[in-house]
Amino acid sequence: MQGQRIYLDFNATTPIAPEVAAAISRALTDPFGNPSSEHWAGRQARQAVENARVQVAALLHCTSDEIVFTSGGSEANNHALKGVFFAQDGRGDQIITTQVEHPAVLNPCRFLERLGAQVTYLTVDRFGRVDPDDVRRALTPRTVLVSVMHANNEVGTLQPIPEIARIAREHGILSHTDAAQSVGKIPTSVDELGVDLLSVAGHKLYGPKGVGALYVRKGVRLEPLIHGAGHESGRRAGTESIVLDIGLGAACELAQSWLEMESICQLRDLFWELLQARFGDRVVLNGHPTERLPNTLNVSFVAQLGSAVLSRLEGVAASTGSACHSSSVQLSPVLKAMNVPPEIGMGAVRFSIGRTTTREEIEEVVSRL
Repeated sequence: MQGQRIYLDFNATTPIAPEVAAAISRALTDPFGNPSSEHWAGRQARQAVENARVQVAALLHCTSDEIVFTSGGSEANNHALKGVFFAQDGRGDQIITTQVEHPAVLNPCRFLERLGAQVTYLTVDRFGRVDPDDVRRALTPRTVLVSVMHANNEVGTLQPIPEIARIAREHGILSHTDAAQSVGKIPTSVDELGVDLLSVAGHKLYGPKGVGALYVRKGVRLEPLIHGAGHESGRRAGTESIVLDIGLGAACELAQSWLEMESICQLRDLFWELLQARFGDRVVLNGHPTERLPNTLNVSFVAQLGSAVLSRLEGVAASTGSACHSSSVQLSPVLKAMNVPPEIGMGAVRFSIGRTTTREEIEEVVSRL
């Protein structure tokens, strides 16, 4: 396998599954009508979109009329945060979130702060987990939304979403979770999670880029993010992307048969065991040891730079936990929030395993390291 290219960056994006590609290919030519048109071509297109909506809903265990198609996870997060805030009409202005959220949550929060929102950014423990009691203590009579990601994109840590959502519900407050990294990898039943809003990104679960979905529990009122005609039951204007919607639907249907992740979890654990055997205390695990995504392994090579390690790891696609800005390298905000010391955190590399990853690839990467 020397010289072979190895992809271990499935948290960044996944390839389109063959079954999804086939569905997209068929949809490129038929149905071609505008789903809003009342004639036969429009009805065919509308039925295709609604079939895809049913497929997405089945994966989340909700009804199809609770699914809003979006352009991706970022739009879904923006719609949830801004939609709740703008729908309040002055009745509340506080949003509670965490310091380890994806920029698609943090940056909309910062935008809303400029408009008068009061945003509370909760701390996390050394594993990257939020204490639900901190959520409870942060609530005020002005709180309108609690937004906590289901799984962290860098270290894979899972948050106690059911408990957080229950606390919010007890106080009559809406809850949202960014589930872009968890949908398709672990069960994401909205009733079991207890959330009112949940974001999905198609390209994280072997679907196409440029499409996602927002689950909106019945009765939740949101101001539309995009105004125009009455598409998506008046919740998102713009002619539906039939091809992308069908692709997301096919990916969600496929994911239902892929949720058994035991083999991937075993590969992840093997990877960690081999790293420990090779490097001993020169390699450190970042994130929760058990409560994390089954495919995610974020490790730090002590006294190294993660970016430098990756640059020398020829042919291997993975991600660093640090952000590079011109000639400087900065500690990942997620690892900083977890109080990971810089001499450890600067050496972070995220390896994320996928459906096509093999044991031989894992062993080869350890050899190259």
